[in-house]
Amino acid sequence: WDALMQAGRAFDIHPAGMLALDVARIEAGLLLIEVDFHSSKKAIVESQKYSPSELGYGRLVSLDKSRFIGQETLVGEAKQGHAKEITGLEVNWTDVERLYEEAGLAPAMPAAASRVAVPVYKNGMQVGKATSTTWSPTLKKLIALATVRREFAKPGTALEMEMTVEAVRHRVRAATVKTPFFNPKRKTATGPLA
Repeated sequence: WDALMQAGRAFDIHPAGMLALDVARIEAGLLLIEVDFHSSKKAIVESQKYSPSELGYGRLVSLDKSRFIGQETLVGEAKQGHAKEITGLEVNWTDVERLYEEAGLAPAMPAAASRVAVPVYKNGMQVGKATSTTWSPTLKKLIALATVRREFAKPGTALEMEMTVEAVRHRVRAATVKTPFFNPKRKTATGPLA
């Protein structure tokens, strides 16, 4: 360990644990099962059920191949469109600062990502839920992965997300954005540096 850290010092190496990986997961727009969606075996109510298209994985399912379980449903969904979509949210930081100021506090974001689902609204009506929320140290923004009704998933759609400050619930403005939030050019491993 010491040798690795010493050799990596010139490259600004830092140890990273599970909390940092969870933040990186959200920045990359990667979904976490039992947080951002439920497996079909554990989905109890309709709102917990997702199709591949609703998860953003519709392109991975060939509807033309030989028959498979669920094919008719997916073909019907492809014709009619899916009901909900997982999208990114960027939270309005000015709203966050205002809420903390009203509580007499400086804005403070936890180092760990939140996996607690919170409501997402449009014009006072709940249209979805944010399931993974974090402060992105890379982007310097508060971001979230959210499931919203399809008509509200278009990038740039103005929404509101519930936020709690000092045990009081509030709403802050948020806008839908495409994921991944952060997509670096060099994201695959390469050989040793020359």
